Amino acid sequence: MYASSILLSAMALAGLVAAGPVQVAERQTAPAKLRIMPLGDSITEITCWRAFVWDQLADAKLADQVQYVGSQNSNPQNCKPTTANWDQHHEGHSGWLAIDIANNYLTGWLQKTPADIVMFMLGTNDVFRGKSTNDIMAAYTKMVNIIRAANPKTKIIVDLVIPLSAGSSSGITAINAAIPAWAKGLNSTDSPIVIADCNTGFKTSDLRDGVHPSISGDRIIASRVGPLLLNFVKQSLGKTA
Repeated sequence: MYASSILLSAMALAGLVAAGPVQVAERQTAPAKLRIMPLGDSITEITCWRAFVWDQLADAKLADQVQYVGSQNSNPQNCKPTTANWDQHHEGHSGWLAIDIANNYLTGWLQKTPADIVMFMLGTNDVFRGKSTNDIMAAYTKMVNIIRAANPKTKIIVDLVIPLSAGSSSGITAINAAIPAWAKGLNSTDSPIVIADCNTGFKTSDLRDGVHPSISGDRIIASRVGPLLLNFVKQSLGKTA
């Protein structure tokens, strides 16, 4: 019985040799997708503008080459864009301050979910909590430094903050007034910063609760952010902008 087993094993090995070398399937590596991080507070998390911007990516035939990234993967407003399978990842956190995000969280988020493009609107909660414009803009600067430390070629879209009908709007006005000079001072060829004017023409009637955009407000934000994002995506992918 033992001799028969050896003979059978030898015959099987001979058969493999006779058949020639085993063909190993060549592994196909899918091209990496461009990573876009929607970063913000509840105006990023519990709204639909992200979905409407994704429709713009799909309409431009770019959706299969990009992805939203972030630790969150949610659609709290049950948004229903044209693109049913839109990417719901994001880094929007309701109630969070720009100052806290800059000081405590952004470094870790970018380590876990790196980004090639970051787009953010922050400062509303800081204003509600009485933070000064200087402190908020310092947080903006720290965020840009963190973003560039993680990826020196990150492209950045900063939104002018939408108006409020709840409480004083002077803090929001002050942030928006400071952003253009701030962005110009930090802009660079390798890591450009552009401004999405989400404030001009945005009426308080485009808010659903005095703070967050209604669907009409979401479409305004998407109309201001989307074209800038498309330009960055096309540049990054080597397409005509």
